[in-house]
Amino acid sequence: MKQREKLQKPDWLRIKLATDGNFAEIKEMMRGKTLHSVCEEARCPNIYECWANRTATFMILGDICTRACRFCAVKTGLPTELDLQEPDRVAEAAEQMGLQHCVVTSVARDDLADGGASIFAATIRAIRKRMPFCRVEVLIPDFMGNWDALQTVMDANPDILNHNIETVERLSNRVRAKAKYRRSLELLKRAKEMKPKIPTKSSIMLGVGEEYEEILQAMDDLRAVDVNILTLGQYLQPTPNHLQIVRYVHPDEFAKLKEEGQKRGFRHVESGPLVRSSYHAHEQTDSAIAADKMAVAGSGKE
Repeated sequence: MKQREKLQKPDWLRIKLATDGNFAEIKEMMRGKTLHSVCEEARCPNIYECWANRTATFMILGDICTRACRFCAVKTGLPTELDLQEPDRVAEAAEQMGLQHCVVTSVARDDLADGGASIFAATIRAIRKRMPFCRVEVLIPDFMGNWDALQTVMDANPDILNHNIETVERLSNRVRAKAKYRRSLELLKRAKEMKPKIPTKSSIMLGVGEEYEEILQAMDDLRAVDVNILTLGQYLQPTPNHLQIVRYVHPDEFAKLKEEGQKRGFRHVESGPLVRSSYHAHEQTDSAIAADKMAVAGSGKE
């Protein structure tokens, strides 16, 4: 098969570099506490902005993923150990950073019976113990459909439960490894059934070959399982060995998709070329909570 000619990156995707004191301090702290961040491991384009603003997304359960999704830069292989002290170190780092909203994600650990759910739960509790007023958002894998593992996470009462579908249904098997589109929707549905008051969130990356109508259908699918927050961003190819970019989506289209999401009833839609699942997570949650209060007030319900 002939390889597609590499697309030129447009001007609207220029990334501002800001390696100031906060950036250096957070990098040193991560190394000192033997912690990982998805900001670095997944080569997030917003790392300079976020770290300069003293925000980061912690990646627990090590830095080796048991899956090999074609879009993701995280290392793949077979993890060798489980660090039971990691939750306490994450909590210490969050306290040191003075976070008001802490995002915790992980590699996929299909080698573990519970997929690492118990470590997610322990991390939530460790953060709450040190910082009772800090919101904790978790971005979890699908646990291979182990709903007992999902219950373990939900019983720890995260403030936001995030799980990304990543792409439209037609492309899901090609883009993701082992994860299934319908299983992801089922996870989001069950999470809301387990804890109806905990907001759920998901993300779609654009530019991998999806059609506009398919994006709208994915939105409808997420709303059908009562997902509250949606993020939409441009896929960026991390290395030449990863999935190629089919197109760069113009900011005007992202703006139009935001309107479509809002019309469908998402409490908040973050949509733009450099948006990632955890980008401006604190502001996303504030906006969703405010929208929810307005909706409740408008309905006359307490």
